[in-house]
Amino acid sequence: MDANYWIETLQLEPHPEGGFYRETYHSASWMEDDATVQRYGDRRRSATSIYFLLRSGDVSHFHRLKSDELWYFHAGDPLDVHTIDPAGNYRRLGLGLCQSAGQEPQLLVPKGHIFGSSPQASTAPCEGYSLVSCMVTPGFDFRDFELFQQDQLLELYPNQEQIIRRLTLP
Repeated sequence: MDANYWIETLQLEPHPEGGFYRETYHSASWMEDDATVQRYGDRRRSATSIYFLLRSGDVSHFHRLKSDELWYFHAGDPLDVHTIDPAGNYRRLGLGLCQSAGQEPQLLVPKGHIFGSSPQASTAPCEGYSLVSCMVTPGFDFRDFELFQQDQLLELYPNQEQIIRRLTLP
């Protein structure tokens, strides 16, 4: 199985941040409390989930959400999830099944962190992609999605230039 198999089988479509996705779940429950409405400007679903696939050489460009996002590894090559926290500290988190290589099968990107991802180099001839799922709570809404341009992030975090240039569009 290769990336095209998963893209076709799971009916994935191009995502604005890069890669391919399809929403697989959105909760029928809504968060309508005052704190949610104040933070998001409107009610939000309690949770949403997607399949997300990056091919070898693809990246998920740096973006930020107002909600927490949990990532789950499924198949293919391990994935590097790159984060910049609100204080400007960079971290690379490994999403995969080899804990001795610093990978975890599940990880959290906290709300307000800037993040993107890239597949690790393939070691198997049949790989060349990373297939994961992402669950967002409160649920994902494109109104809460902020995609960054290179100059924006370089101005904010000039000490993270190398990863910013790799995971943003000029």
